Amino acid sequence: MTKEDLTKRVNFDIIRYANCWEDAGILLAGLAPAPGSKILSIGSAGDNSFAFLTTDPGLVVAVDINPTQLFLIELKKVCIQNLEWEEALAFLGFSHSDSRLQCFHTLKNQLGSATRAYWESNLTLIANGVIHQGKFEKYFQLFSGKILPWIHSRRVVNALFESKTAAEQAHFYQNKWNTWRWRLLFRIFFSKYVMGKYGRDPEFQKQVQGSVSEFIFGKAAAQLASVAAQDNYILRYTLTGSFDGLLPHYLQKAHYPIVRAHLDRLHLKEGYAQTAIAQYGPFHSLNLSDIFEYMDADLFRETARTLVAGTENGGRLAYWNLMVPRRISQVLPENAEYLRAESERLTAIDKGFFYNGFIVDQVVR
Repeated sequence: MTKEDLTKRVNFDIIRYANCWEDAGILLAGLAPAPGSKILSIGSAGDNSFAFLTTDPGLVVAVDINPTQLFLIELKKVCIQNLEWEEALAFLGFSHSDSRLQCFHTLKNQLGSATRAYWESNLTLIANGVIHQGKFEKYFQLFSGKILPWIHSRRVVNALFESKTAAEQAHFYQNKWNTWRWRLLFRIFFSKYVMGKYGRDPEFQKQVQGSVSEFIFGKAAAQLASVAAQDNYILRYTLTGSFDGLLPHYLQKAHYPIVRAHLDRLHLKEGYAQTAIAQYGPFHSLNLSDIFEYMDADLFRETARTLVAGTENGGRLAYWNLMVPRRISQVLPENAEYLRAESERLTAIDKGFFYNGFIVDQVVR
């Protein structure tokens, strides 16, 4: 599949992700951008691009081939520019609000014409809280609202997240949570077919070999049996359809004023990462999300060469592997060094528990 095939076969008229389901904490630690750095970040829902603003960058370019995702990021940006922290949480959907549409009408004139037109045609998404309106979020909501109640009561779900020792958490998982219904229904719901129909687009899974459900079940089991489950906002949303007060990095109260102060350094760009490199020149840090997941080996190698060429000497590229093993330093060992110890350390604490690995490569010339 070529890059052009992807834009033709995937529906980019919808919000695919209303939140970034990747851990900004390990992303910032792995890339460790110095103040004044130029940072390229796959846009998605914008969360990780906003998180980079806490590092005092010179420039952050959020790039995405899906214009609808950029409409979402622009809305979040204008929201942060104009609303106080608690107001922003309410408008976006992290807390209750009956006045989101009223708030939108005070913000809309600051949006670009295409962005404004999109949201004026989709006011229901705003009224219901935009962070709950992506296809992937609807997939999690279907699981938490329709499937999980057949497995566990609300009391048991709440007990999973209660404060416990490591031994108590492991015991709870093995003796209370890991029932035959959990194992059966989880594997069905997170199968390649169901995930392709309701969650990720099937085009993003064409390179996947092996059982998707078995892989994700194993990753989920390790997280659920760990005390890390108790404050994992990604896991919390997966199982409850709500963040329950747990916030992504960019919206944590201490970070919010820093993000707001640096918003003028965030630029939005439609296209591929290579497009942003062509316009803005080489970057010091690249957040590549899991873009290699849909690429065959030849396209991956071609893309890797372009991205490495667009990275400053000593700069870092960070990305996630889900079920398709890809590593730039493996195919271009003369140009990139795999930071194994750092990558493995950060993978071990990744809140995005379903990923197989977090990779950090450093450019060497």
